[in-house]
Amino acid sequence: MSGPFIFIATNRLKPGKLADERNRVPGLVDFVEANEPRVIAFNEYVNEAGTEVAVVQVHPDAESMAFHMEAIAERAASAYAETVEATTSIQVFGTPGNAVLEMLRRQAGTGIALSVKPDHLGGFTR
Repeated sequence: MSGPFIFIATNRLKPGKLADERNRVPGLVDFVEANEPRVIAFNEYVNEAGTEVAVVQVHPDAESMAFHMEAIAERAASAYAETVEATTSIQVFGTPGNAVLEMLRRQAGTGIALSVKPDHLGGFTR
């Protein structure tokens, strides 16, 4: 049974950069919504301490994720320069394929947890 491709990345914010991240995210969301019609869901959450954020994405398939990674490459680089200190973990639900898996491994870097759960046992997406 094929399910959606779900991506969750947890990122540590640079100290004192939560307000800047709050200001950055609406533009990113607008960009994704306007330029990536296949994305089912794109959300960012912050922890209570304001020290880390999680980006939760739902795509119809890994190809949509690959397109997303290319489309936002420049914006992601800006985020790391301005507000994001480091990615601390990446979770993938669905089959990423070799190209997406390699992109995610590069993003994760050395020593960053990358968890892949490729087999969808059941469920639904509205």
